[in-house]
Amino acid sequence: MEDVASHPDLTSPELNAVMREILDQTEGGLGLAVADITSARLLGVAHNIPYFNQGYLDAVAAGAVSMFRGAEVQHIEGLLTDLSGVVHRKTIDEVQMTTHRTIHFMMVLPNHRNSVVVLITDRRTSLGMAWSMVRGSSLRIEPVLESLGIDPADDANPQ
Repeated sequence: MEDVASHPDLTSPELNAVMREILDQTEGGLGLAVADITSARLLGVAHNIPYFNQGYLDAVAAGAVSMFRGAEVQHIEGLLTDLSGVVHRKTIDEVQMTTHRTIHFMMVLPNHRNSVVVLITDRRTSLGMAWSMVRGSSLRIEPVLESLGIDPADDANPQ
């Protein structure tokens, strides 16, 4: 199985190790990643699926970025701003998506607003437990991001 974690030039080995620990503690966990929202670059990843190669992982990262900061989201935020007179920018914090076989849990990190964590599980996973893992993961992920020199976004409170 090719694992992005085996390519240190693509992701952080330290962050990959944290991703692996969190994923191994998640019942039904298939993959866990952190991506930069501004570039869709994977910062750290762990997975248990053989076909999660670099191309597949890049596609998942790009999809997550689009759901939080994509053109359609920005357009709707602009419309809401125009209609309400209140600035709506970077308003989406969490997204849950299901496919025929998986559930994707995505969250912008609270103190690193330009980073998103994505947990992919099988359909048997408890929604509450998975969200608990995603939200709790920030306590372990954010210190590693800081140690890597990835500063918290300037707009930690965008609204």
